[in-house]
Amino acid sequence: MKRIALSAEQIQDRVAQLGDEITRAYPDGELLVLGLLKGSFIFLSDLVRCVRRPLHVDFLVASSYGNETQSSGFVHLVYDPETELAGKHILLVEDIVDSGRTLSRVIEVLQQRNPRSLEICALLDKHVATHLTYPPKFVGFDAPNEFLVGYGLDHAESFRHLPYIASLQ
Repeated sequence: MKRIALSAEQIQDRVAQLGDEITRAYPDGELLVLGLLKGSFIFLSDLVRCVRRPLHVDFLVASSYGNETQSSGFVHLVYDPETELAGKHILLVEDIVDSGRTLSRVIEVLQQRNPRSLEICALLDKHVATHLTYPPKFVGFDAPNEFLVGYGLDHAESFRHLPYIASLQ
């Protein structure tokens, strides 16, 4: 590892603030927090415990790679939530917004299911996905242009367990 980009304390403080922001943003209606797996699971777990209102949680898994090393541009939902989305506030939780390709396609799929509202909460945003129709409404941190691991982010499925976010060399 090159350096610790965000300490565990910094992350927990910001997650608590995001929980407050989300609580205020959704005063009524059904709120479904959808985690985009695998990277979001630790962030989502901490986040929902900081949101002080009733909510439901579900997950989805999207793949645009298949067996290739480059994205095909076609996003396939490997796990599609069974929860009814129509009429609900949907908060899609993502670990990091980078190119935004997968996120854009997932948003298109979710919009077709007629939610009451649809927003994105990202722990990290690299600010390179300028084409997003739905940019994240809730962002934990601006991400440096480095390869980051920890707190759910991985490199070849390793490092997810770290309580902080580090830059890999």
